Amino acid sequence: MVTLESLRKAVETLLQSHVGPPSAKGNVQTQTVFDRAGDHYLLVNVGWVERRRIYGTMAHIDLIGDKIWVQTDGTEEGLAFQLAEAGIPRDQIVLGYRMAEIRPHTGYAVV
Repeated sequence: MVTLESLRKAVETLLQSHVGPPSAKGNVQTQTVFDRAGDHYLLVNVGWVERRRIYGTMAHIDLIGDKIWVQTDGTEEGLAFQLAEAGIPRDQIVLGYRMAEIRPHTGYAVV
């Protein structure tokens, strides 16, 4: 059985795996933001490229009930795919960035 604590750990481990050295194009860092009390997990890019400020959410995951909700996913690999590869059942992963009418056709949880 997948527990809430194991879901938290899987999400945190996955997001941490996307953090690396600052970008070669400028001084841009990828940072994790974990709100365990509210079960909100973010991956953000912060920094500068020349004279341009960079700040944006690359990934946002919420834990709602017993499901992992991928709210936004700007990764190349796909967070839902990576979570499934890590052993999280696909019926516990919701693609929150997809319209409710589309979710039944994704192979992941509907709600």
